[in-house]
Amino acid sequence: MRMSSKGRYAVVAVLDVAGYAGAKPVSLADVAVRQRISLSYLEQLFAMLRRAGLVAASRGPGGGYRLQRPAGEITVGQVFQAVDDPGASTENGARDWSEGPAAGLWDALDAHIERFLERVTLADLLSGSHKRAFALDAAEDRQSLSA
Repeated sequence: MRMSSKGRYAVVAVLDVAGYAGAKPVSLADVAVRQRISLSYLEQLFAMLRRAGLVAASRGPGGGYRLQRPAGEITVGQVFQAVDDPGASTENGARDWSEGPAAGLWDALDAHIERFLERVTLADLLSGSHKRAFALDAAEDRQSLSA
């Protein structure tokens, strides 16, 4: 899984929607102001998030976005996957890291990141409970490296 800026912006924006969602949907214009992200960029991200079934849109006055499922059922990994462009890592002359002596290292790191992000939900981030999970994950890593 690529840790792209696009994915990071998507996580921040979806967390904003989750945190400000109440009885009414959250407008992307409000998210843009609060998070200092371009409205047109947010529109692109939320189109991808909507296609992935993570958010739902409503039109008209008072329209906006809300989470499609409860925050505890949406992982950070799902948000990254929704906006990930699989071909972006090797286009435009960028290095293809899938070959060479370190390829196994990058594959293992990518797999670790993906597993980790699939365990952290939006609700974890909103409540702060992810901090304990991060500490436990780091302890597991130290233990497996010393074995």
